[in-house]
Amino acid sequence: MDLVLTKNAEQLKPAERITPVDHLTELVRDDLTGVNELIVARMSSSVPMIPAVAGYLINAGGKRLRPLITLASAKMCGYTGTDHIKLAATVEFIHTATLLHDDVVDESDLRRGLASANTLWGNQASVLVGDYLFSRSFNLMVEVGNIKILDILSNASSVIAEGEVMQLASTADLNTKLDTYLEIISSKTAALFEAAARVGGVVAGVDKPQEGALIEFGKNLGIAFQLVDDALDYSGKQAALGKTIGDDFREGKITMPVVLAFEKGDEQEKVFWKRVIEADKQEDGDLERAIELMANHRALDATMDLAKDYGRKARLALKELPENAYRDALDGIINFSIERDY
Repeated sequence: MDLVLTKNAEQLKPAERITPVDHLTELVRDDLTGVNELIVARMSSSVPMIPAVAGYLINAGGKRLRPLITLASAKMCGYTGTDHIKLAATVEFIHTATLLHDDVVDESDLRRGLASANTLWGNQASVLVGDYLFSRSFNLMVEVGNIKILDILSNASSVIAEGEVMQLASTADLNTKLDTYLEIISSKTAALFEAAARVGGVVAGVDKPQEGALIEFGKNLGIAFQLVDDALDYSGKQAALGKTIGDDFREGKITMPVVLAFEKGDEQEKVFWKRVIEADKQEDGDLERAIELMANHRALDATMDLAKDYGRKARLALKELPENAYRDALDGIINFSIERDY
């Protein structure tokens, strides 16, 4: 349904209500159109499989949240050029490449409710097309011609890869502590949120304090976003929407709810977690039992509480940046990231 954003959101029925992502998308609509056109142009290739695989994932219903953050950060900081469009496309290519690689590593069958690219084209194609998108992202960075931006985005790519390796090393390891897990998601997820916000400001020529505020905003938003993802994987909100729950559980991923439930569990509960996570011997009813144990120890509530804490940090950082419609829209993205049910 197309909505007119000048309507008062409170007058809309719940099903029609405009989300903060809708609002931000409308605010940067022309720039986002430019990003989408650039993505289509730059993922083209004389090898038909490349645009087929890349286009399948890029068009699979993602919110474009990271490139939206780049566009809004640049506009919030007064940028009037066009390089932010290339930077937003760069961010989306990096994100898509990591998703292609992640699904291979995780042996995922689904992505956003659809068959994953590796299920349709195979692991080799997914890895190689991911590599192609990384290459395209570097082409775009170089075209912008800003060595600092090149440093930020290339470093973010390295940090993301480190986070993925850290997560792989912690798979099925119930000795993983909360500090270690937060370090993993700071690298795996938050690094790209941070870079997305930061390069928008750098291309606009912000001073050091404002650049620091953008770093803090993006980093804390990214951590909050991932923590909410962790909770939603075991949440009735997902089930009520007809979405699959328990993907992390079935893949043996160590996330904050698992860390907390294991740490607080008695010996009998620890035996359960070792069987289903470490030994990967899952039976019917085990997911329901895991959710019950998480509820008993408030693991999901604690995960959401920590996500809200990081959201507050993101909001405090945002207050140090220019006050305008773009900042207000980014503030709304903090709310969306924490309150969403998908």
